Amino acid sequence: MDRDEEMGHGDRSLLFIGDEDDDLGADRDGGSPPTSSDEDSFSERSDDDARDDERDAPDDGQKGTWPQSYRQSIDMLSAVPSPTVSTLMAASPSLTKFGSSFLKAGSSFLRKGEGSALPLTRPLLPPSLSQLSQSSMHQPPVKQSTDNIGLPPRPPAAHEAELPERPSRACLKSDYIELPPPASKCSSGQSIINGFNVLCGVGILTTAYGIKEGGWLSLLLLPLLGGSSCYTGLLLKRCIDSSPNIETYPDIGQVAFGIFGRIFVSVVLYLELYASCVEYITLLGDSLSSVFPSAHLAFTGINLNAHNLFAITMALAILPSVWLRNLSLLSYLSAGGVIATVTVIVCLFWVGIGEGIGFHPSGAAVNLTHLPVALGLYGYCYSGHSVFPNIYSSMKDRSQFPFVLLFCFTVVTIVYAGVAVTGFLMFGESTMSQFTLNLPQQYIPSKIAIWMTIVNPYTKYALTMTPVALSIEEALPQRMQSYLVGMSVRTCLVLSTVAVALLFPYFALVMALLGSVFTMLVALILPCACYLSIKKGAVPLWEIILCIIIIMIGVVCACIGSYTSINRMISR
Repeated sequence: MDRDEEMGHGDRSLLFIGDEDDDLGADRDGGSPPTSSDEDSFSERSDDDARDDERDAPDDGQKGTWPQSYRQSIDMLSAVPSPTVSTLMAASPSLTKFGSSFLKAGSSFLRKGEGSALPLTRPLLPPSLSQLSQSSMHQPPVKQSTDNIGLPPRPPAAHEAELPERPSRACLKSDYIELPPPASKCSSGQSIINGFNVLCGVGILTTAYGIKEGGWLSLLLLPLLGGSSCYTGLLLKRCIDSSPNIETYPDIGQVAFGIFGRIFVSVVLYLELYASCVEYITLLGDSLSSVFPSAHLAFTGINLNAHNLFAITMALAILPSVWLRNLSLLSYLSAGGVIATVTVIVCLFWVGIGEGIGFHPSGAAVNLTHLPVALGLYGYCYSGHSVFPNIYSSMKDRSQFPFVLLFCFTVVTIVYAGVAVTGFLMFGESTMSQFTLNLPQQYIPSKIAIWMTIVNPYTKYALTMTPVALSIEEALPQRMQSYLVGMSVRTCLVLSTVAVALLFPYFALVMALLGSVFTMLVALILPCACYLSIKKGAVPLWEIILCIIIIMIGVVCACIGSYTSINRMISR
């Protein structure tokens, strides 16, 4: 047993190091491990010295790589099942064999012999599946499980010395919250499910309304936007492959345009998440007011109608989930979006076919006046680029990512078009901003669809708001980073989303504005701009022209769509 095994890798407890990071680093280093002298110099440091160094070290690097919490928080939002569930499933054979408690499992695993790399002087955690397989073959493990918390990684190889420190590896460390480590490796099938979870959101509720606004020919925008978004997703992959220091969207912005690019991309992504939470509050108010239309509250001169009453009530009900100290618990909610979306689609076809409503062709071929609104609604359906780099970074076989991306975009485009056509054929010109509001209340599938529409934003709100809250909290001075301050920040964020939702209670128009501004920026403009900046000199002429065309289309659509949406909201 070598020296660092005896010390239990005690020098790696500051950063979350995933298996995918080790594999990627080994591949790009040519498979050369760190020298023994480096390992010895690290392992000779005691835990007290490491803590003293951590307190004394300047945090310029931490400030320079804001946000550090992006990778972990976005993984919670996108992964199905969650990283926590995957870890427990991977460790379940050891739990079954050695005992139900983590401590007993870890102790038994350490007694297996020299194959263990778990710490001897730290709390024992369940071994990962890779560690169990290594132990069964009597081979010394090469890397730690993502369940463990390790100290600073090995020094970079000679060819890595000129590259900046990988921002994603500097995961957020906090004394008052518990963040899960970055997502461990997942198969192509799991990546497809994660992609569906990102793309199949509440945007599907407005696709039928998009036909009403833009006409039947507006459906051509779906494959056009879907194809462009799929291509720009592949551009993000190429940006990640260009450097071992890139794992997330903010990393791409930093490599392309420096620290300003990282901050700008991060702010845009967080604003998009915040606006989505505003939409969730509006959706909850609309759905519950359709179930209980006569509800109201009159108190000390304040009169609240059903929509406002339920928007405030549901925000208060959501608040405890935003206060959670152990944020890994939120990841159990990540599968709720896919289940709710599938249920709502089934209920729509059930009502149209089984309950006798039928399908009645109507509507104009094209409505140029309101076409920008339809453009924004369709664009919002493809707002998943903030998560694609995370999905790619966590894949076992990264060569399958183009297939995963193409499959996801093809399926969701067909589903969006099918739901749009079905919903508009059922309700015609009376189609509302959410087709669930048109479903007759007396039918059982209608009730199921409406309550699934209520459950979906309720489970997604905390997952969507957590990255925004963490980014604000880690930007605060160190003395203010406490659970009480964090809870206050999250409370203010929730209350602000309620205020914005009550001020602009137009679900479809706000979604069209988000699709016109943020989706065009995140899904079309920024990927092309970052790609041309990072790969300058290595991009063929035809691809440069294509990227410039996509950027111009994105800018034009953003300007026209945002102007039309804002003008419609003001005129109401």
